[in-house]
Amino acid sequence: MSAAGPPVTFRPNRTRAVLVAAGVAIFAVLTAIGMVLSLSAGERASFVVVGLFFLGGLLVLSRPKVVVDDDGVTVTNLTHSRRLDWAEILRVNLRPGDPWVTLDLADGTCLPAMGIQPGIGREQAERDARALAGMAAERGTGPEGV
Repeated sequence: MSAAGPPVTFRPNRTRAVLVAAGVAIFAVLTAIGMVLSLSAGERASFVVVGLFFLGGLLVLSRPKVVVDDDGVTVTNLTHSRRLDWAEILRVNLRPGDPWVTLDLADGTCLPAMGIQPGIGREQAERDARALAGMAAERGTGPEGV
């Protein structure tokens, strides 16, 4: 897989689909319960607000992704994003039992890349990790990882 041309995005699509579907379902059920019960307007609104909190939390959990382009990698985790040049990535790691890929960086730190996670799609995560490691080895300065 090459990153030439348009960006390539890695994300745990099955996990994301489950999280978004669960969030929408929880919101719909709580809203329906709030409307069916004989409650005051404030109590009904509280059911809707609680449903929105659940939906929002699950949407945040579905946010992680790794976007690869010719110039580098953008890692988006739960609450922040970080842009890396190819030269900053020394190794891509996905060991058995790891919850997601980690990137060994030139500054001596490791960065979790939650956009590639085995969860309910182990084979896809392994393919994505190998593809990212190949791109990093081709464009970066470190040895091939994974």
